[in-house]
Amino acid sequence: MKYLSLDLQFFAGEKTEKATPKKRQESRKKGQTAKSQDVNTAFVLLAVFLFLLFGGSFIGKIIFQLFHHTFEDYMLISLSASTVEAIAIEVFQQMMLLLAPVMLIAMISAIVSNYLQIGFLFSTEPLKPKLEKIDPIKGFKRIFSMRAIVELIKSILKISFVGTITFIVLWVRIEEVLSLSFKSPAASGKTIISLTIQMGIAASLSLLFLAVFDYLYQKYDFEKNIRMSKQDIKDEFKNTEGDPLIKSKIKQRQREMAQRRMMQEVPQADVIITNPTHFAIALKYDEEKSEAPIVIAKGVDFLAQKIKLIAKEHDVTMVENRPLARALYDTADIGESIPEEFFKAVAEVLAYVYRLKNKI
Repeated sequence: MKYLSLDLQFFAGEKTEKATPKKRQESRKKGQTAKSQDVNTAFVLLAVFLFLLFGGSFIGKIIFQLFHHTFEDYMLISLSASTVEAIAIEVFQQMMLLLAPVMLIAMISAIVSNYLQIGFLFSTEPLKPKLEKIDPIKGFKRIFSMRAIVELIKSILKISFVGTITFIVLWVRIEEVLSLSFKSPAASGKTIISLTIQMGIAASLSLLFLAVFDYLYQKYDFEKNIRMSKQDIKDEFKNTEGDPLIKSKIKQRQREMAQRRMMQEVPQADVIITNPTHFAIALKYDEEKSEAPIVIAKGVDFLAQKIKLIAKEHDVTMVENRPLARALYDTADIGESIPEEFFKAVAEVLAYVYRLKNKI
């Protein structure tokens, strides 16, 4: 029995269950989500090279202007402190015009790739210093962990795959590369730029292809890390149920649902017994299903007025009997038969209702 209890405790503590929504929400607040860094890298590279493909002429003009000023205008002026300052400012402006679009495209693509993976999330939890990160024992375990081996295999695959793709692109255009020495500087430059962009786009697409599998792995690994044991789920449920605010909300929701169901039953009632201003009791009698009338709805004050309003809309007969209404409200619950001591009084009321409806 002792070993059996130990086994049960072991299996109860084993993390085999999917994480609950509350656990997922807590992990997300800590910045723990399924995200692949390779997706971000591939998106950024692809966006930058596509920009260079379609906006290369704009960048080429800036580079040409920079070289023009450097080798024609600046070489003909005498250098002084003021001219050096002016040259530095102008060169800095040209460099900003050259780099700003590329940096902007890279930043936007990084934001988009993150949003596509995890949506909008802002958390400072990963920035907080943690002593466990500098623990040499845990660091040693991380180096030789299964995750480290997987990352090593991924790196080898990425280098091999991306390297092969770029080599194929280069091999397809090998004749152009070999003829570079026979071309003019301008033609050689265009060929090198075209080849670089083509290889960059091919490498980005191949990396994006691998990033899809990496994202699936990261999602699997994340789901595995946030798994819960059966005991964790029980503890979470107890803590959640123990919260007075949550309990009150649950009870309020249950009351609202019960009231909606009750109001839906009012049109089916045979009679509504009322105390004109305070109580309303809806009764239904089906001799095939029960031996006595059943209370299908009851209410006091505002709820009683609502029951009477629905009854009026559906032509349900209402009978005023103050003592009976009060007594039934106190002693009979919804869905239950009326107490035996009220059989005679209720039978008289039902007989009166049936006479009104010409049923007897």
